[in-house]
Amino acid sequence: MSEENLYTFENETYRKTYWHTCSHVLAQAVKRLYPEVKLAIGPSIDEGFYYDMDSPFPFTPEIMEKIEGEMRKICKEKLKLERFELPREEAVKFMEDKGEPYKVELINDLPEDAAISFYRQGEFTDLCAGPHLDSTGRIKGNAIKLTACNAAYWRGDSNRETLQRIYGVAFPKKDELDEYLARIEEAKKRDHRRLGKELGLFMLRDEGPGFPFFLPKGMTLKNTLLDYWRQVHKKYGYVEISTPIMLNRQLWERSGHWDHYKNNMYTTVIDDVDFAVKPMNCPGGMLVYASEPHSYRDLPLRVGEIGLVHRHELSGALHGLFRVRCFNQDDAHVFMTREQMQDVIQETVRLFDEVYSTFGLTYTIELSTMPEDHIGTVEEWERNQDILKAAITDMGKDFVINEGDGAFYGPKLDFHLADSLGRTWQCGTIQLDSQLPERFELEYTGEDGAKHRPVMIHRVVLGSIERFIGVITEHFAGAFPAWLAPVQVKVLTVTERADGYAAEVSAALDQAGFRVETDTRNEKIGKKIREATLEKIPYMLVVGDRDVENGTVSVRHRSGEDLGAMTLEQFRELLGREVAGKERK
Repeated sequence: MSEENLYTFENETYRKTYWHTCSHVLAQAVKRLYPEVKLAIGPSIDEGFYYDMDSPFPFTPEIMEKIEGEMRKICKEKLKLERFELPREEAVKFMEDKGEPYKVELINDLPEDAAISFYRQGEFTDLCAGPHLDSTGRIKGNAIKLTACNAAYWRGDSNRETLQRIYGVAFPKKDELDEYLARIEEAKKRDHRRLGKELGLFMLRDEGPGFPFFLPKGMTLKNTLLDYWRQVHKKYGYVEISTPIMLNRQLWERSGHWDHYKNNMYTTVIDDVDFAVKPMNCPGGMLVYASEPHSYRDLPLRVGEIGLVHRHELSGALHGLFRVRCFNQDDAHVFMTREQMQDVIQETVRLFDEVYSTFGLTYTIELSTMPEDHIGTVEEWERNQDILKAAITDMGKDFVINEGDGAFYGPKLDFHLADSLGRTWQCGTIQLDSQLPERFELEYTGEDGAKHRPVMIHRVVLGSIERFIGVITEHFAGAFPAWLAPVQVKVLTVTERADGYAAEVSAALDQAGFRVETDTRNEKIGKKIREATLEKIPYMLVVGDRDVENGTVSVRHRSGEDLGAMTLEQFRELLGREVAGKERK
């Protein structure tokens, strides 16, 4: 980080400190206006800050506007932020005297040797570890915006008090705030939940919270995506398998998931034996590998699976297709010798590059290291982390370290995709694992005739297929490229006299393998074009008397471009090139 960028939002530490200080300004503003409100916690988050509060009244839009105004006053007052510490008993009494029970609970839960620190700004003092800016004057009051207020459980526990969480965002300049708010408004228009309903892709029902229903057009989209996945993986030498959706407890104990992941698993009893619905495909893949002997000549062995998995997610965490309880995961496992590890990792990254570029998605990489809850020795973890680092460094790829966030069995590379609005989504991952091959006693016969233990990678490129559909729905604003669109062409008639010709055109396109619909309603052509455009169908073929007479179609693109009249064969060639090239129009 260059010296001139230390105090800009390009510096994540400064950005988080700025937003954390804003959360204290928010709390101070609320306490000035409504002293009866009790404070809980107020951190910075990925895009701004929030503060949880216990209020006897709801924070309406009118009240939020008043709070925002008070925050601007506090910024103009340029109050100095001062840190101080208190012994535990004094800290508890200090917050009891202020009538802040949530703060008292937080203090009592701190470790015995913890430093109990506070930050004071003017008349307001808050329990906090920091860091903070040195003055409220560093915050630009006209670039603060309170964006929402939602319910939140105290400490995330549904059995505890329900609080109100006020969200906000702030920037060093007003135009940066305006740009952010414009991006948020655009994101609302692209919300995959709204588009999914409008375009007839999927639905969510109270009868199955977190279990999405895919409708006919959504299934077309999903199957087209999976067909592409299979084409790419065949090109890279993968074979496809399918493993059972439910397996017994013994298997999950052997894999380690029963001990490390059980709270997220759905379990049942069959014939007095505990079973679990699979939350991931890995253990089944181990059994497939172990089902027959392997030689070093078979390796690397690339095995893929589109597996339906189920994971118990808290109801409050469910969000459209982004967070669901059942989803298809494009798992793949590559079994290899230790000498092949770097080449296989690099080959996998090249596959990721090919797939993501097809959708116009760029990415950043995180290397997630050993968590506290892990299996295997520290030496094994460090060796595998070094291999991941070397593989991507050799490819000229940049990465950042995400300390302690690896899978319980090994370090991983996480790929965070950036969409057309600059938002990031964690989809792809490459996890290096020498633990499960050991637990499942996997073997191959080496060139020396002896038995050896393979190593493996777990990897997904799309991740959850459902989540990826949500991502690309918002990325393309529902206007999917022609190769992916559920309906690629709509034939629109100008008069009833063209109905027969329209049916012939539709039949010819259908026979050529294109996805086509026909609109022969007795409506004005302008209305038909508007509706097809709202349905985000890539091409509209308008047919009238002249087209019937000349054997042509008048071609319009959903962008509004009029491509003029052409023969059906010319249009088939145009659309065929676009679909075959997976062009993004």
